[in-house]
Amino acid sequence: MAGGSKKLTKKEELLLQDFSRNVSTKSSALFYGNAFIVSAIPIWLFWRIHQMDPYQSMILFGIVTLVCTYLIAYAYKNVKFLLKHKIALKRSEAVTREVMRKVADDKKMAKQEKDERILWKKNEVADYEATTFSIFYNNALFLLFIVLMSFYILRSLSPAVNYTASMATAGGLLALFSTSSK
Repeated sequence: MAGGSKKLTKKEELLLQDFSRNVSTKSSALFYGNAFIVSAIPIWLFWRIHQMDPYQSMILFGIVTLVCTYLIAYAYKNVKFLLKHKIALKRSEAVTREVMRKVADDKKMAKQEKDERILWKKNEVADYEATTFSIFYNNALFLLFIVLMSFYILRSLSPAVNYTASMATAGGLLALFSTSSK
C-alpha cells in the first residue's frame, strides 16, 4: 500500500478470517481427534491380522500413529479449504432464500444487515459441510491406502516394516493429494 498502512476494520478482519486457511480451535480439535482415531485403527489390523504384539510394538505404534495423526489433520484442513468456497457457491441461492424468509417480517432491518446475515449463514453452512465431507473423504482414502499397502503391495515384508511403511505411505499420499488445487 503506497502512502502508509491502512488498518482493517473488525468486519473486514472477520470476513478475511472466514476465507483463510486457518481453522478455528473447535475445528482443529475435531480434526486432530478424528485423525487420531483413524490413524489408530490400523493398530488393530496389525495386531490381529499381521500378529504384531501390541506390548512389544507400543513405541512404534505410538510414534507412527502420532505422525499419521498430523498428516491426516493436515489433509483435513487442506480439503476443507478447497471445498468451502465451492460449497458456498452451490448453497448460495438456498441459503439466501432461507434467510430472506426468516427476516421477511422484520421491516426495520436494513438491507446491509440482511446481506450480512446471508453471508454469515452461507459461511456457516459451507464450513459445516466442508468439515464433514473432508473428514469422510480423507478417512475413506486413508483406510483404502492402508488396506492396499499392507495386504497387497507390502505383504511380503515383516509386520513392523509393513506397518511403518504402510502408515507412512498412506499418510504421506493423503497429505500430498490434499494439496492439489482442484
